[in-house]
Amino acid sequence: GGLVVPYGEEMVSFERPWRRVTMHDVVKEEIPDFDFAALDLNDPESLTKAKAAARTAGVPDVDKAKSVGEVLNLCFEELCEPKLIQPTFVIDYPVEVSPLAKPHRSKPGLVERFEMFIVGREHANSFSELTDPVDQRKRFEAQAEKKAAGDEEACDVDEEFLQALEQGMPPTGGLGIGIDRLVMVLTNSPSIRDVIAFPLLRPDTDGK
Repeated sequence: GGLVVPYGEEMVSFERPWRRVTMHDVVKEEIPDFDFAALDLNDPESLTKAKAAARTAGVPDVDKAKSVGEVLNLCFEELCEPKLIQPTFVIDYPVEVSPLAKPHRSKPGLVERFEMFIVGREHANSFSELTDPVDQRKRFEAQAEKKAAGDEEACDVDEEFLQALEQGMPPTGGLGIGIDRLVMVLTNSPSIRDVIAFPLLRPDTDGK
């Protein structure tokens, strides 16, 4: 075997180094006339400018976004993610879409998080864990508001987790890898059902 494998019509190279790019920079590649990183997050006009740039680029649902970070993430998912064919680490995510991640130590509004993409799909997610229970409660409450407004990906307030944080938690990092998606790429399988050992089956409705 080698480090270059076929996947559908693409050839995926696992040779090092894998690309590393901030979410700001990869979005700027698709919207070169607008720089999210240059916005003042404390200026109310920044959200208006971000939404206008996203609309011009054809990004849907931007009117629902309540912050610059949410608009940035929408632009990334719509314009950039499908084009990340070769292994790519996207770093420096907005805090609004990273409720469990520690704030970035030098970049306001961002967190210390990366995701790895291949063939336009997320294959790994990693971040420095948030260990501040006060900040974590605020994040959970913001997520609960989103869930109440219809966001299916948002979470509720987890009181047991907050209680555990209040007892104290050392600096921690986490990494989750989608083994099934990785196997899809390595075996050139178009469907995740082809690689799951025990896929869910539809119930038998023919009376047998």
